[in-house]
Amino acid sequence: MKTKLAKKVTLIGAGPGDPDLITVKGVKALQKSKVILYDALINRELLEYAPTAKKIFVGKRKGMHSFTQDKINELIVKSAFEYGNVVRLKGGDPFIFGRGSEEVEFIESFGIETEVISGISSAMAVPASQGISLTKRGVAESFWVITGTTSERQLSTDVYLAAQSTATVVILMGMSKLNEIVSIFKKFNKSEVPTAIIQNGTTASEKIGLGTINSIEEVVHQKQLSSPAIIVIGEVVKESAKLNSFYESYKSVSA
Repeated sequence: MKTKLAKKVTLIGAGPGDPDLITVKGVKALQKSKVILYDALINRELLEYAPTAKKIFVGKRKGMHSFTQDKINELIVKSAFEYGNVVRLKGGDPFIFGRGSEEVEFIESFGIETEVISGISSAMAVPASQGISLTKRGVAESFWVITGTTSERQLSTDVYLAAQSTATVVILMGMSKLNEIVSIFKKFNKSEVPTAIIQNGTTASEKIGLGTINSIEEVVHQKQLSSPAIIVIGEVVKESAKLNSFYESYKSVSA
C-alpha cells in the first residue's frame, strides 16, 4: 500500500543579505527540504544547505517579474502535493512587507500544513551593521518601518505622519519615491535631519550614502545608489560611531 505523502510548506526568512544572518532553525528546515522556491533578494549561498533539493526561482524585481504572486501561490501548492516538504525562502522576514501571510492563507486553504520561521529584517539589521541604533536612548523613543511603495504603486501616506514625529524613520522599497519622500520631510521643516541610504546592506557589495534630507538626492546621484536599499532618516544616524567622522566633517564644511 502506497504511503500518503505528508505535505508541509515552511516559510523561511533568509535575513538581510549576509548568509550568516539566517537562523539556525531556518538552516535546519532548508536541509530537510525537497523543493525550495526562492526570491530575488536571498543570498544564493543559502541554497547550498540543500544540495539535493529542487530549486525554483520565483523572484519579483521592479520591471522583471518572473512570476505573479498568484502564480507563485499556485506553484507552492503544486510543489507541496508533488514533493511533500517545500520551503518558501523569502528575503528578510516573511511577514515584513513580504506577503507571507497571503501565501500562508492560500496554502492552508488546500489543507496543507504551514510553518513560519522568522528572519532578521533589513529594517533593523542593516542600520545596526552601520552602528545606527534606531532607538538610542535620549535621541529616539521609537522607530517607524514604512513601505515606500504600496500595492497601488503609490507612496504610503504614513510617510506624512512619520515626517511629523521625532521617531527614526526606516523606509523599505523607497528609492523610486525618494524625491517625494524628501519633499514631504522638507514640508515639515526636516531639511537638516541626518539621512542614510544603504544599498545591499550586510553584503560584500554594500554601498552607503550619507547626508541630510536636503542633500541626500545629490548623494544618491554622486554615489549611483539604487535598489535594493533602505532609507534611514533621523538624528540617530549621526550618533553612529562608524559614521560620526562623516558628520563632523559635514558640519565643518557647512559652517
